[in-house]
Amino acid sequence: MTLVIDCHGHYTTAPEPHNAWREAQKAAFKAGEAPPPYPAISDDAIRETIENNQLRLIRERGADHTIFSPRASAMAHHVGDQQVSEAWARACNDLVARVALLYPETFTGVCMLPQSPAADLSASIAELRRCVVELGFVGCNLNPDPGGGHFRHPPLTDAYWFPIYEAMCELDVPAMIHVSGSCNPGLHATGAFYIAADTIAFMQLLEGDLFARFPKLRFIIPHGGGAVPYHWGRYRGLADMLGKPALDGHLMNNVFFDTCVYHQPGVNLLAEVIGSKNILFGSEMVGAVRGIDPTTGHYFDDTRRYVDALAIDEAERHAIFEGNARRVFPRLDAKLKAQGL
Repeated sequence: MTLVIDCHGHYTTAPEPHNAWREAQKAAFKAGEAPPPYPAISDDAIRETIENNQLRLIRERGADHTIFSPRASAMAHHVGDQQVSEAWARACNDLVARVALLYPETFTGVCMLPQSPAADLSASIAELRRCVVELGFVGCNLNPDPGGGHFRHPPLTDAYWFPIYEAMCELDVPAMIHVSGSCNPGLHATGAFYIAADTIAFMQLLEGDLFARFPKLRFIIPHGGGAVPYHWGRYRGLADMLGKPALDGHLMNNVFFDTCVYHQPGVNLLAEVIGSKNILFGSEMVGAVRGIDPTTGHYFDDTRRYVDALAIDEAERHAIFEGNARRVFPRLDAKLKAQGL
């Protein structure tokens, strides 16, 4: 029996005291004051937010397990400074850890990192280690543009990023390349910034030779890979023009895409062009697109039905739903095996 593992879930329904504390933290920073203490949040409050939302929808839509991280749009690494980001990341990650502790059969944590535009990655490495070693998390979300929509950071192949890659390889955890909220008025956060960043990340990786240096490094590029699958011929051609190896060997042993595309033709294209070896099932539920598609009568982010409808064999479907997630997230595989799964 195949487990349906959703590689892309966010705690978008966190308890209101958590969100209120964030607003107080931002106001305190702006005023040059210390933030208030983080509020006490009961297990019952967490249960209420999860059972009425993600857990209910997971059961209704036929998933089994979700790789769960803090709300991506609220990471907001461009807000405040390194100290603000550290406190916010710790609060968010601790809340996700409590969800995973309350529902270990359904949720496994992935951490946000306390990135900050003017900072190095030392605090992010420390938080990654804490979350993996102490909290049992199995990966992280890495923001390639912590400035919030201006793309001033060096490319992902630059030595600036190497310390976090070294830690990821040591811990044997992947990263989902995921930006946060946009402070650029020309970039809508989920409709433009997310998709642009996904596409930019892939092109940066194509231009470099990162995986020759870090052969164990693994990235998930979400939202179906941005524009990449649709323009696959362009990227194959650019690799040739730039004197790079064919993409199959150059990138595709280390780069994976999810199924957060939200319509059947898009998932069909993803499966046809990219192939089952490099696709992980994901929904980003409850996330950026929450409404009902009037052409189908189903929720846009009810993504299992798209994979179920693919004209692929059961081995390929198993890879998308379960096998690839276990391979890309070996710590998740170990956790599931310990649960007898």
